[in-house]
Amino acid sequence: MTAKAETACVPRHVAVIMDGNGRWAKRRMQPRIFGHRAGAESLRAILKACREAGVEYLTVYAFSTENWVRPKDEVSGLMALLKTFLKKDEHELHENQVRLRVTGRIQDLPKAVRAELDRVMEATKNYTKGHLILALSYGGRTEIVDAVRAIAAKVRAGEIDPAKIDEAAIASHLYLPDVPDPDLMIRTSGELRLSNFLLWELSYAEFYFTDVLWPDFREPDFAKALAEYARRCRRYGAPS
Repeated sequence: MTAKAETACVPRHVAVIMDGNGRWAKRRMQPRIFGHRAGAESLRAILKACREAGVEYLTVYAFSTENWVRPKDEVSGLMALLKTFLKKDEHELHENQVRLRVTGRIQDLPKAVRAELDRVMEATKNYTKGHLILALSYGGRTEIVDAVRAIAAKVRAGEIDPAKIDEAAIASHLYLPDVPDPDLMIRTSGELRLSNFLLWELSYAEFYFTDVLWPDFREPDFAKALAEYARRCRRYGAPS
């Protein structure tokens, strides 16, 4: 049974904190990058599950602003894995007309990685059947700070009246203002926190936590998350 068959209420946008790669590798007495490679297989599986279930947007927390402090060999391995993923899976994006986008400070990434991202994003920019968004060098607080700085610059230039700054104004200055907020946030590995992920955008999302480590997270696990989402009543502050 597919995820689509199991739930009648499908989120338009799913965000995922792909956690547990390091622990998965450690349990197998392997280096952390081994877990990240296995995690890439889960991403491929869940992207396919999104297509089958009718989820339009999938945002994954691939590399945070805090991740830059990790050992250099792990960071280098992650950047190499990202390039490999883009080259190996670009044909899947084209075949399924999925658009690739990035949220975060892409300018912080190595030049070769940026070039590969730019190339694939340009090649898929007109696709509308699905959207894969990679959060890279991303931090929720950093995103809000960058938005505030952009607004402050416009106020100083006389382009914005400070009295008219509202939630819509702030949202329009986030990294991807045209992308709808996530309806469902999934975090794997049993951790119960946001870890600075999409702090503004997740304000009204449903949260789903699972003990499954990301490299083991596959279509049946995703279907459980969608089924749980379908059971919840989303009132957005209205009375029940």
